[in-house]
Amino acid sequence: MEGFAATGGLLLGGLTYENFARHMPNQPADDPVAGPMNEWRKYVVSTSLAEPLDWQNSTLIQGDVPGEVAKLKEGAGKDIQVMGSGALVQTLIKHDLIDEYRLMIHPLVLGTGKRLFREETPLMRFRLLDSKASGKGVLLLTYGPANDEAHR
Repeated sequence: MEGFAATGGLLLGGLTYENFARHMPNQPADDPVAGPMNEWRKYVVSTSLAEPLDWQNSTLIQGDVPGEVAKLKEGAGKDIQVMGSGALVQTLIKHDLIDEYRLMIHPLVLGTGKRLFREETPLMRFRLLDSKASGKGVLLLTYGPANDEAHR
């Protein structure tokens, strides 16, 4: 919940947006997760959705996704968070548009699934900015770019 205080908007892929948009607007305004998410700006990257988007404060991004995200990053204000949105994250990684990786490592192995860093991802080095453990054993890790750009 600490990360919510620094958040001013969400950047979401189409499927993640649709899942959130079906659920969040139907939650009470005092819900600690849905309340803030409903109020934040939502930037939705999708080739299949069309405007107007149903969930309040939502804007569709199509076409030059890296260019549009770079413009968002230039703006002043709070952080823009990405949740889920696997294909979108791959685009952001490819175009070096991620400032911080906030990862939650759960004490659970599923054995299958999609990798965050895929085979085509170039070598990237990070430095640990913050780490915490939840009472349930979930590690909350924040990584940023390594200081030494030659090793990035």
